[in-house]
Amino acid sequence: MPRRWPAICPSGRPMYLRPVLLQADPSAPFPPAGCALREPDGLLAIGGDLSPTRLLAAYRGGIFPWYGEGQPILWWSPDPRVVFHTDRFRLPSRLLRTLRKSDWVVRADTAFCQVIDACASVPRAGQDGTWIVDDMRDAYCALHDLGHAHSIEVWSGTRLVGGLYGVAVGRMFFGESMFSAQSGGSKVALGGLAARLRQWGWPLIDAQVENRHLMSLGAQRLPRSDFLTKVATLTADAGLPGSWTSAFGVVEPADLAGPGT
Repeated sequence: MPRRWPAICPSGRPMYLRPVLLQADPSAPFPPAGCALREPDGLLAIGGDLSPTRLLAAYRGGIFPWYGEGQPILWWSPDPRVVFHTDRFRLPSRLLRTLRKSDWVVRADTAFCQVIDACASVPRAGQDGTWIVDDMRDAYCALHDLGHAHSIEVWSGTRLVGGLYGVAVGRMFFGESMFSAQSGGSKVALGGLAARLRQWGWPLIDAQVENRHLMSLGAQRLPRSDFLTKVATLTADAGLPGSWTSAFGVVEPADLAGPGT
């Protein structure tokens, strides 16, 4: 029988010595994200499924799934959390100069499953295989069909040169993965997303966990408690469910310079 959990975990220490086993009912609540283990950092729960109900509840609680082939579903909420502030995001000046001579444009939700397949196929330093297993791919494509998961795509004519995908709940965007088929493609996708979200009044992009590439682009660490407070407020807003293709429009290279440049 699954263990019960307290409403609030003691500050600064995990309540559990092992992850919580989730109930079979996808509408059953997650344990509080603040109860996640310190080692491995952020591991909170195990099991359950990847139904839209469960996934959306996870994101609202600052939790995301991440596991590999042959593993059970693992649910995480690391501390600190890595985020981008949309009003501070800037692309490298060298890339901006290159884009001025480029035909690249950024669009949304015109090739979601193509983007997630590209993200799954890109080799990652220090990783053997991909965490975007078939069940994960199918779950996010289904979430996209329901208007909650979105792809941001960088196109050169009819060629997809980069992109990313993630989940939007309220006014919060939770990034999942990105890829480049040509140098700079993923950076431009992130820049296009930040530019459009800034216009919409969405302040944050969740980048989950730290890596050198994200930090080089200006990602910042947020204590998990601060992140969860912001997520609770932002996910309670109406947001923009449904396809983003029309609302997002086309982001041109000139739109990517960022604020104050």
